[in-house]
Amino acid sequence: MGAKQSSPADASGGETDASASARAAAPPSAGATKPRAGLDAAARDLSAALPAAEPAAAPVGGRILFGSQTGTARRLAHKLANSLETRHGVRLETTDASGYDPEDLVREPVVLVLLSTYEDAEGNAVAPESARWLCRWAEESARDERFGALHLKDTRFAVFGCGNREYGAARFNAAARRLDQDLARLGGERVLRRADGDESSGRMEEQFHEWADKLGERLKKAETREKGDASGASDAPRFGAGKGRPRGSVAKKDEGSPTSVVADDTAEGRAYDTEEEEGSGDERGEDDDAALEAGSEDDMDMEDIGGGGGGGERREMVTPQLRAALTKQGYKILGSHSGVKLCRWTKAQLRGRGGCYKHSFYGIESHRCMEATPSLACANKCVFCWRHHTNPVGREWRWQMDDAETLVTSAISEHKGMIKQMKGVPGVLPERLAEGMDPRHCALSLVGEPIMYPEIDKFVSLLHAKRISTFLVTNAQFPDAITNLPPITQLYVSVDAATPETLKAIDRPLFGDYWDRFVGSLTALRDKNQRTVYRLTLVAGWNASDAAEYAKLIDLGKPDLIEIKGMTYCGATSGASNLTMKNVPYHDDVKKFGEALCTARINLVSGRDAEKDAAEDEPLTGGTPRSAEYGLACEHAHSCCILLARKDPYLVDGKWHTWIDYEKFQELVASGEPFTSDQYMLPTPHWSVWGAEEGGFDPGETRVRKVRNHPGKEKKEEAKA
Repeated sequence: MGAKQSSPADASGGETDASASARAAAPPSAGATKPRAGLDAAARDLSAALPAAEPAAAPVGGRILFGSQTGTARRLAHKLANSLETRHGVRLETTDASGYDPEDLVREPVVLVLLSTYEDAEGNAVAPESARWLCRWAEESARDERFGALHLKDTRFAVFGCGNREYGAARFNAAARRLDQDLARLGGERVLRRADGDESSGRMEEQFHEWADKLGERLKKAETREKGDASGASDAPRFGAGKGRPRGSVAKKDEGSPTSVVADDTAEGRAYDTEEEEGSGDERGEDDDAALEAGSEDDMDMEDIGGGGGGGERREMVTPQLRAALTKQGYKILGSHSGVKLCRWTKAQLRGRGGCYKHSFYGIESHRCMEATPSLACANKCVFCWRHHTNPVGREWRWQMDDAETLVTSAISEHKGMIKQMKGVPGVLPERLAEGMDPRHCALSLVGEPIMYPEIDKFVSLLHAKRISTFLVTNAQFPDAITNLPPITQLYVSVDAATPETLKAIDRPLFGDYWDRFVGSLTALRDKNQRTVYRLTLVAGWNASDAAEYAKLIDLGKPDLIEIKGMTYCGATSGASNLTMKNVPYHDDVKKFGEALCTARINLVSGRDAEKDAAEDEPLTGGTPRSAEYGLACEHAHSCCILLARKDPYLVDGKWHTWIDYEKFQELVASGEPFTSDQYMLPTPHWSVWGAEEGGFDPGETRVRKVRNHPGKEKKEEAKA
């Protein structure tokens, strides 16, 4: 099947490529440099004078296809191509499945596929868009009698799935599993049985390398055997050949070694391929379920291939590869699962160039703010995630755990170290640098899900004991953890969508009961006495027109504040969605959404059309009718962010009081007595309120404007004019 043909010289025992390379690499003889007559002698002289040649890679004899959603399959495909060529002398062409015609599979002697599985908006486990046609073609062809069970009889293949077990057994590498079965039904011969890489195990790289090494050995061995068959020098059977076994059956596993795939090369043997042998993919038996739970179709579990996971010992969350990647991006990794990073607004205010929106809305000192997280893991894979989904995911804590005191101490130490490195940076103000060495605020929103950390209550209490305020952001999937939290300076819940369907599409949660958890998280805020916030991230074209639906969610948590911010575009490197700059709303768009949300809320509560009755409505307070619960409090144009606030208690005598008295908060926490949010509020400065000429920029800072050219900017300005 698809054996490589030998040249006449090979068949007659003449010089092969290998022997020619060996001869070229040999040192020249004593008379090698003497003149010889004829072209042959001159050619030999030139060959002898050249440096030893590297063993040539085998010619292109197949293809590596990849279908990638977040870039992992793409990266591993190129890594596989390099490994096969440099370590095994096997050269294959790497191709994105989106640009490949599946009809050409019949002409490929070897096809290796690296495929991720993506959960779409309907909750179906599907191949990424780039590989959708390849998988559809394979599925339809495998069930089309016109193709038959011999269509890919001359094609050998192997599939590596890039998945995450946290999405459940049925979804785990489902696309790779189906494609593997369909290629086998079409008569393809497995070089190596499918392997399922598991992102949640933290050992996908190790799993991949083990699979790639075994694959390279088998490809090289198969090529050697085929050359031997063609030259008549060996009676060894072709790779995967077996007697009396239906195609796709499994040989009995030897003690201590994985099973190997054997196939009957006869037409009769191939025709014996049935759905019972390969599995229909529509109905799974107990064996199929067991394979899913094992994480691989091989008898050797990919957990074992990745270095062993027995004994129940918990592993570290941050793998060496992830640690290296995060460190390169400026993160300081704390212990085995936490991190801290210097925010760009911290750097800006150190130079007197303005603070972030939290400075404008709540009065934090950005140059004294530490951005950290005790858990790099999350239970969502949001389409707008600025970490590009390289952080771990999980539905529960299953890693080694560092104690809270060590993490707090390490976080402050690493933060101070990064502040110290700002010394000498042009524009850094000495007094700001000195203050920065004494952090007063901690934004627990760096990445991941902070409340997954089992000692989060102790973590924040230790920060408060050091008189460091806490701004904790949770992704609304752990309602019990929210309930059990101690007082937080300001507690956020991300409200990224207003309906189950939109939440599924935007947040891509791991939990099947994600909506119940979402509702439970919002409801848990009602029992909190300290400041609570709904945090809305607007994505144009996804959730920016759902103001009426968002208005319905307000009753669940009755938050003190509602932050509305436009998404930040971080480039297309994640591949997790097709978001572009067009999905980033302008500040005016965000303001209009805030106004629409207030109007929708008035309509919902009063049962009337606020816009229609505006002319005869009551006087405005805080930008909305006097009886409205929420008003338009603040804006920060630079961050494309606005703030809505409850008029009770934050609007006092017509003046907003959204700033925080941080010293008062620490005193209240230290007292151990119950207290409420109105006990530590301060007036909001004029330059931060809604409609202020400064747009939320502190006039005491120096504004530095950068020229930015992005799509639609000129048209937008022309439209305003």
